[in-house]
Amino acid sequence: MATDDESGALRSAYEDRIGTADTGDEAYGYWVFAVGVVVGVVGIALFMSSESATTMREASIVLASAGIALLVAGPVIRLPLQRTATYTTYLGLVMCAAAIVWFTVVFPVDWSTTTGNRPVALLYAAGLAIIGIGGVFVPLLSPTETRTGAAAAASGQRVSELESELESLREDRDELAQQVERDTAASEQAGTDAAAAQTELEAEVEALSAELDSLRTSSAQFELYPDRAGEYRWRLRHRNGNVIASSGEGYTRKHNAQNGLQSVRRNALGATVVQPPAAAAEEPAETGEDALDDVPLLPAVTETESQATFELFEDRGGDWRWRLRHDNGNVIADSGEGYSNRSGVTRALKSVRGNVGPADYLRFDPVSFEVFRDNAREWRWRLVHKNGNILGDSGEGYTRRRDAKRAVDTVRSGVADGSLAFETFEDRGGDWRWRLRAGNDELVADSGEGYASESGVEEAVERIGRYAPDADALDVGRAAFEVYEDRGGKWRWRLRHRNGNIIADCGQGYSERTAVYDAIEGVKRNAPAADAHEASDDDEE
Repeated sequence: MATDDESGALRSAYEDRIGTADTGDEAYGYWVFAVGVVVGVVGIALFMSSESATTMREASIVLASAGIALLVAGPVIRLPLQRTATYTTYLGLVMCAAAIVWFTVVFPVDWSTTTGNRPVALLYAAGLAIIGIGGVFVPLLSPTETRTGAAAAASGQRVSELESELESLREDRDELAQQVERDTAASEQAGTDAAAAQTELEAEVEALSAELDSLRTSSAQFELYPDRAGEYRWRLRHRNGNVIASSGEGYTRKHNAQNGLQSVRRNALGATVVQPPAAAAEEPAETGEDALDDVPLLPAVTETESQATFELFEDRGGDWRWRLRHDNGNVIADSGEGYSNRSGVTRALKSVRGNVGPADYLRFDPVSFEVFRDNAREWRWRLVHKNGNILGDSGEGYTRRRDAKRAVDTVRSGVADGSLAFETFEDRGGDWRWRLRAGNDELVADSGEGYASESGVEEAVERIGRYAPDADALDVGRAAFEVYEDRGGKWRWRLRHRNGNIIADCGQGYSERTAVYDAIEGVKRNAPAADAHEASDDDEE
């Protein structure tokens, strides 16, 4: 009888050479079949070479009979049958073995060479028949109550589990329904509270916007100039001509004076007033309002109505544009570029209104640095030529404004003293570019745009080396005015957004630099409050 012992030698040999056996009988049945083949072949070979009534003939018949029985029983044992069928097969093998033993007793005296021995033959045949019955008929006729009962028990257990899960799901459903009702009521209340909070926030935003606009409103401008000693100074001049502040000291380089000017702009608004103790201890000669009689007062700043109007029109090419026309008929600003639809030019006009008032001046002589904040809220710088081309940029962003300005100072001084080295190379697209590296191989700046030839990029490097050390630097808020001299010798201005786009330009040139600054002041006064209406391009001058 086969066992399910996985440590058996026969099963191990079967798994090593054939494959993993699901049961022990599968391995044992294979080996029974294999032994039957070998024994049967040996028996037949001996039978063919032996003579009747000899010992060799007896051995051949024994081996052949045993081989046939094993050949029939082996496949039956391998099958995944019920135990009854397996036991029946073993019974048939025992009967065949008994017949073979009986044959050895009667041979050759009671063995006929023509008919053999009938009882022995019948016993052997009965054994083979029982083996066949165990493999074919027993599985078909055996009752399956055990398996049916087990299946029924398993089904009943599964039904109980499903009923329990169903009951749990019903409880969860009821709980979720109650939670949804509570959440709905809470959401309605939260929506009401959110609407009220949004209304309050909108009111606060409007108030803060109005306060911010008032803080940005100025009636004066900074002037940067060289004095008689060759030092650079700045002064703050009111539009009435009075100088209301000055640098107090000179700077040997223009960009240092520019830095001092920017420092005053950043710190003056929130600066506190401190009265020295010595001055506070002195008894003033006059008190109250009498002490202020000789102090010149700034004229009150009143909001004046705009003396210009925005005109929106569609040009002959189908693009939408805008222009700012003064009441005297002169066009003092225009869009400079067209837009594919009316909504685009309307958005551009809104951007100009919001940015033109607080925009600062940037004069190109012939290049200047712009320090600005990009859409990712990182600070960057770029070196802009008076023709509008960006000659170079930082290549990376900085988390703080002063880091970007420090990088500009590094570029200025490094280009001047040669501590920074230019590299020119050809990129994968076939364009020539340059980059500026420090002594530690750190990338400080790059060209930002490509050049068609190597000579072009070398000329750009030469211009940067000549102009960058003395280039002005301006902190660009949302936009900045750029003042430059065109190829025809005319002075012009353009309004550049911090993203690099030109959102407005003057549309005409001026013969003197002071005239272009007056034009900018006119745009700053009139554009924010100017009305807008749609006009035909035929109305353009």
